[in-house]
Amino acid sequence: MSLSLDLAALDLPGLFHLASAAAGQEPIHWIDLGLKNYLFAFNTPLGEFQLRWYSLAYLAGILLGYWHLSRMLKAPGAPMAQRHADDLFFYCTLGIILGGRLGYATFYTGGNSDLPSLWAHPTELLQLWNGGMSFHGGLIGVVLAIAWVSWRGGLNFLRVADYIAVCVPFGMMFGRLANFVNGELWGRVAGEGVPWAMVFPNAGPLARHPSQLYEAGLEGLAMVIVMLLLFWKSRARWRPGLLVGTFTLGIAIARFVVEFYREPDAQLQEFAMRTGLSMGQWLTVPLMLIGLVFMARALLRPALGAATPTPQ
Repeated sequence: MSLSLDLAALDLPGLFHLASAAAGQEPIHWIDLGLKNYLFAFNTPLGEFQLRWYSLAYLAGILLGYWHLSRMLKAPGAPMAQRHADDLFFYCTLGIILGGRLGYATFYTGGNSDLPSLWAHPTELLQLWNGGMSFHGGLIGVVLAIAWVSWRGGLNFLRVADYIAVCVPFGMMFGRLANFVNGELWGRVAGEGVPWAMVFPNAGPLARHPSQLYEAGLEGLAMVIVMLLLFWKSRARWRPGLLVGTFTLGIAIARFVVEFYREPDAQLQEFAMRTGLSMGQWLTVPLMLIGLVFMARALLRPALGAATPTPQ
């Protein structure tokens, strides 16, 4: 999946409109970009089938992460073998889907959310097209998947988590780009002085921050660069917990900052106004603390030797 927008999907009037808007003549209208939320569609006896960008984003992130993990295992000091990476590919995929969905049901429905709890309607939990996915729930699912594979294979959990943490930002970047292409999860009203602000469908007539792109840049691209440099250009992988701690702290800070520009979920706007922070920001606070603890622990302990054997 390309990291850039599909220029073939933009018509010439849309490009002219975008250039005019960027010059300050009028706000950018997302609908004029000519984007579609699917790559292609065709009719079947059961109805129309659409290959959606969001599904492709999940697939691209998982496959790219698996490919890069396999490449990392060829470098000195790998804490696992390729067969363990194959197991992680399966169980982490399962953890992302199940954890993301159950996390959405837990954090974003029921209680003060004004939405009926999905836990009270188990059959709706399976309707992935109805509702959303939670980043924090998906993260918990991945952690549980790593713990299971590590326990079953007799691996060091923290070192395996370090290697997985390097690969996660790929999927986060693709996912946020897909959110933008879908015209969903838009930002708050931008006000004056934000020439790149956009008017999104179903979000009213005012131009808003394209917070999906902010997230793609901070949680995705920036973290990809940081994690790749740490792994390939430093000895961070010899300090158990440093990579996963850096990832956890970096993602939490990025999410906390972006939430100032992202529109809170409709069912949780009252919660954000009452507490001063959005649900997403409250959920990042413990992540920041966890990341700092892992980083401090890794830096205060002696680094591993360069002769760490690779499991066969």
